[in-house]
Amino acid sequence: MPVTAARVENVLFEDQQPVPSDSRAELVSGLQKPQKQVNPKYFYDARGSELFEQITRLDEYYPTRTEIAILQRHAAEMADFCGPDCVLIEPGSGSSEKVRLLLDSVRPAAYVPLDISADFLYESAVKLGREFPWLQIHAICADFASQWHAHTELPAGRRVIFYPGSTIGNMEPSVARDFLANLRQWIGADGGVLIGVDLQKQEHLLNAAYNDASGVTADFNLNILNSINRIAGADFDADHFSHRAIYNRQLQRVEMHLVSDTSQTVNVNGGAIKFSKGETLHTENSYKYSLDDFHALITAAGYSLQKSWLDDKRLFSVHFLAVSA
Repeated sequence: MPVTAARVENVLFEDQQPVPSDSRAELVSGLQKPQKQVNPKYFYDARGSELFEQITRLDEYYPTRTEIAILQRHAAEMADFCGPDCVLIEPGSGSSEKVRLLLDSVRPAAYVPLDISADFLYESAVKLGREFPWLQIHAICADFASQWHAHTELPAGRRVIFYPGSTIGNMEPSVARDFLANLRQWIGADGGVLIGVDLQKQEHLLNAAYNDASGVTADFNLNILNSINRIAGADFDADHFSHRAIYNRQLQRVEMHLVSDTSQTVNVNGGAIKFSKGETLHTENSYKYSLDDFHALITAAGYSLQKSWLDDKRLFSVHFLAVSA
């Protein structure tokens, strides 16, 4: 794929989006399962990315402001663990807001944001490039769960993955373990991972965070139907579904669903998908870890824990991982 010059000299942009037929097949497969489901990566079209940015500013949504406070407080120490002139890679970078808190301390040789929403990634990379004219930005539009590589050579330097927001919690633990293990191919034997992880806490805090009073999370959840319509040629009507978020105590995760308000048939990619009244489409999980459980996860994935940073209330955590010898 050719690299396209962006509107500022320190930004390069590559489009490695999956072909539409691959995404359609994945969506149809999920909708045909007994518990209908969709990969949460499809939340993040341009509108979904905007809505998520709104969520992060809600009073009820503690993860973002708590993680930001941790990053602000410990940026210099985190930079020491990253090392000088590292190449900082951020899968699922969104608007790249949190990396801004680290850049002046880390001073990476290059920053590589990866995201599935091409327009949003491009705009975010250009905005960041103007704010940090000294920073080389190599933005890649790709599904970071799949294989990707930069078509233009990245600078030398230690590869460090920046994975904030407890996005790791959106994965089943076994999938999270495999994902972390696969990151070792990106970073090599001397690489590192700086990762945010949401911690177990009182249920009322979780329920409020995922069922905000202003309904932004509901809009975010429902917007995924628009993504399915566009990608898979479907005719979902968001007015016929309702948002539901619950804490599954046994599995220690928040589950987001869309509930069918009526019996209905939805056309998807030329086929019919039937919903009974009250049936749900499972859109996202958000696992909450204890420190011991997270340590067991990274050990199984081939990492050693170098350092952990927590807020005073122990709501959230950030960790630096190194590849085990």
